Amino acid sequence: MSLLNWLTYGQEYMVEVEVRAAHNVVEACARTETIDKVVFTSSATAVLWRDNNSQSLASDLDERHWSDVNFCRKFKLWHALSKTVAEKTAWALAMDRDINMVSINGGLLMEPHLSITHPYLKGAAEMYECGTFVTVDLQFLVDAHICVFEDVSSYGRYLCFNHAITNHEDAIHLARLLTPYSPSPPPSYEEANMIIQQRLSNKKLNKVMVDFESELLLED
Repeated sequence: MSLLNWLTYGQEYMVEVEVRAAHNVVEACARTETIDKVVFTSSATAVLWRDNNSQSLASDLDERHWSDVNFCRKFKLWHALSKTVAEKTAWALAMDRDINMVSINGGLLMEPHLSITHPYLKGAAEMYECGTFVTVDLQFLVDAHICVFEDVSSYGRYLCFNHAITNHEDAIHLARLLTPYSPSPPPSYEEANMIIQQRLSNKKLNKVMVDFESELLLED
């Protein structure tokens, strides 16, 4: 087996591992009588990958959309594939076992040790060009988990991010974080002034977080 084939096999195997882990966790929750709600941590990559020729580029994507597993497999988007199949597995089991579950589909987590090797970044240029490159700060991600867990009205999936990479300045800033020792070429006039239309919507999460924080203020 060649090195390339071995690496591909390893990445595909990790998809199976993540799917099995998701199933086992939800299964364990189903057998635990004291669990009232499950918050499943997924990824925005389980939403955003599909053939753009099959949809209107003007339409927004939100938590109602799913990444196309065939598209992910074709272009070796293993992170997106594993997150998509694992989340679908979790949802299928949750519905079968009548588990109260919600999912948080987070953008790229901006943490101190983030590097260019992060699997979320496979296809970063395409995400940027399509207006679907989003990031999330750790505190915002934690707050979102707490909010949807404690809010009795929360349901389904929630896209979770608090920043979208939609212009050249933001893209260069992120590139410098990921590759601090690589020189950045000067942008052309068109690149420097281009604004990408954001195509991922997190309105559902923002609304539930605002409503939840308002209730806490009233209680105080």
